[in-house]
Amino acid sequence: MMKSLLMLLVFGFLAIEVSAQDSLIIKREFANIQYVNLYKENSDLAYTAPLGELGAPSKYVINGRLTTTYMLLGSYKSSIAFAVIPDFTVRVRNEFSAGVRTPSYRLGGALYARLSISPDNYKYGELAFTHHSNGQDQAAINSDGTINTRTGNFNANYLTLSYRFGHLTLASANESYYSFNHRLGFQWYKFFRYEPALDLGFGFTRVLYNFSWRKYEQTERNAKNKPKVKTEKETWRLNTEVSYAVNQIPSKNFGHIQKRLNAEVNFNYSFPFMNNVFLMAAVGYYGEDNYNIYFQDHYGYLRFGLSSGFLRNRSRHYDN
Repeated sequence: MMKSLLMLLVFGFLAIEVSAQDSLIIKREFANIQYVNLYKENSDLAYTAPLGELGAPSKYVINGRLTTTYMLLGSYKSSIAFAVIPDFTVRVRNEFSAGVRTPSYRLGGALYARLSISPDNYKYGELAFTHHSNGQDQAAINSDGTINTRTGNFNANYLTLSYRFGHLTLASANESYYSFNHRLGFQWYKFFRYEPALDLGFGFTRVLYNFSWRKYEQTERNAKNKPKVKTEKETWRLNTEVSYAVNQIPSKNFGHIQKRLNAEVNFNYSFPFMNNVFLMAAVGYYGEDNYNIYFQDHYGYLRFGLSSGFLRNRSRHYDN
């Protein structure tokens, strides 16, 4: 009798242990999938901006940034993910030829590591490598010592180490909710080959901080003789991006904000009839224009246009 009772107790404890392990595995697998969505949602937005940066030394017809995230590794079985990220920016100049002159090409990859099991209070690390060039091959310095911004070569390669964290609020009575998203980062160029002209005054080492506040809503659509559809949509996104160069720059001390600081605040709003796109308005300051060979330019600017990215815009059918 005692043997049977002991056996039952042992099997009972084993069953509880196996069940707990299975539950933990399911939670981890669910978190891995949800984090892949977070990696993409936290990526930079693409945009199209008529007239480009208003306030820039050059005048533009239209500027555009095209970027996406190719998630090559994003399995529910792994807390590690990897993506290839192309990022192309062009500025069409307000000239007779409407030339681009020096497009900006960035191509790289990012490795992500999940640090928390909760997607609603997420934490993860990110290590990215990026190659940045402008497609030109002429001398970067003119004979008079100035930077050749017409045909001058620009190339640089850099690492960016980031810690990202944030949380989603509980849904309100009308099923809307918010997310608060932070990024602390460190960017470093000098480990790799770069255009020597950058030694004239380039922010090789930067500390980064980004904040993104987003609102999500549920909208209901009714169609005759069809099931009701409820859509979870990102209604608006307020982004703040700040970076500061901390390396030595000729003739610029550490407190020289006019050269070292880059900052932007942009607001992106999507009307109910829009799908995966925002109206965008941005205000910012370049202490160092990050386009490419124009790194010696510094100015305040406004930008207006359309933006898009990996937004929450999911539909589901339901019955009352």
